[in-house]
Amino acid sequence: MKGFLEDANYSIGLLDEGATLADVIDNCIYEHTHTGKKAFYVGDLGKLVRNNMQWQNVMAPIKPFYPVKCNSTPAVLEILGTLGVGFACSSKAEMALVQDLGISPENIIYTNPCKQASQIKYAAKAGINIMTCDNDIELKKISRNHPNAKLLLHIATEDITAGEEMNMKFGTTLKNCRHLMECAKELGVQIVGVKFHVSGSCKDLQTYIHALSDARCVFDMAEEFGFKMNMLDIGGGFTGSELQLEEVNHVIRPLLDVYFPKESGVNVIAEPGCYYVSSAFTLAVNVIAKKTVGYDKLLPSGVEQTRNDDEPVFTYYINDGVYGSFASKLSEKLNTIPEVHKKYKEDEPLFASSLWGPSCDELDQIVENCLLPELSVGDWLIFDNMGSGTLGEQSTFNDYQRPLIYYMMSFSDWDEMQDAGIASDTLMKNFFFVPSCIQLSPEERFSTAA
Repeated sequence: MKGFLEDANYSIGLLDEGATLADVIDNCIYEHTHTGKKAFYVGDLGKLVRNNMQWQNVMAPIKPFYPVKCNSTPAVLEILGTLGVGFACSSKAEMALVQDLGISPENIIYTNPCKQASQIKYAAKAGINIMTCDNDIELKKISRNHPNAKLLLHIATEDITAGEEMNMKFGTTLKNCRHLMECAKELGVQIVGVKFHVSGSCKDLQTYIHALSDARCVFDMAEEFGFKMNMLDIGGGFTGSELQLEEVNHVIRPLLDVYFPKESGVNVIAEPGCYYVSSAFTLAVNVIAKKTVGYDKLLPSGVEQTRNDDEPVFTYYINDGVYGSFASKLSEKLNTIPEVHKKYKEDEPLFASSLWGPSCDELDQIVENCLLPELSVGDWLIFDNMGSGTLGEQSTFNDYQRPLIYYMMSFSDWDEMQDAGIASDTLMKNFFFVPSCIQLSPEERFSTAA
């Protein structure tokens, strides 16, 4: 593995003992206030190192395969690559991006449930053989375009909650697995394992018990057809909380020991995406416009009005929205609360407020209703936990520009990488020292993610 892209256009600030990420944010806001007030991210790459250590401590020997679509910025992929993490790719572009890191095909799986024939051919040419499948049409398409494919049958789980009923669900039934195996046998396609996915919003950990039991049934079924099964993918849904990780491990570990013991030769993998990157990135946005609106227009439909009509209600427009960094807001709830950057008194009044992106589109609502002190145009808001689903392809909306990304890592996290034997001269060239008192200049110190 080469480890790092030779032409990656970024640098990483190495923080000394006296510098914090809060200092970095303060300095960046200071710079941006004087140079254009663009939205920007601060990424704590040391968080990736710490999260990987936590995974190894709790979930080993389950190998993580990071879903590239969660956050495909080069620095993230390169750090995870050096940590020995595998990659789950959903497109040709993602597979090519990971290949450029020098990742071996054995550490890449193609997980898109609806694959284009041209991209299946690309995977075949690149030697990326492991891919998922949940229906016979997809199976026939794979057999025509990738004869050496090794399939994981994607089975459905019963983890649909009220808020997810309208979301697309993938996965086949146990009954249909037998039909798929019959088709695979006729077509000469290898089936080597099973995949399932439990949503991170699923509160019932019994879902894992049912899913593992179903997976064992599929493995037993495969023996009847002469398939040699050696892989189990337990999917994603890991939130990043150590408590959640330990709770999941507590439920699945006894069953794995019974259904898929070490001597069975089955490799168990997972697809933690949000787990690695969500908490590693903070987004800073600027208020570009402000309106006073009627309280009845701010309230969600069906909610009774209970406040004084004389109190002002504010609508704020910020310089990033759902056609940019908040794209995931179109399909799920925002998992972060805005924090006001400027200092204000503890007894300062708070007002009902809503936050909107710059497009003036009715879909571009970021926060429907929250309490904030009165803000002015030019003030800054901070959003934590913005590392997942926010740093993908650039939007084509008007002249939207992807925010700058300021990558940071503490000395202690850097030491952990050295102790793990993954720090190298190639990696070191991306770092520069950040004293606690320095004023950070985006033009001199940082660049946008490629």
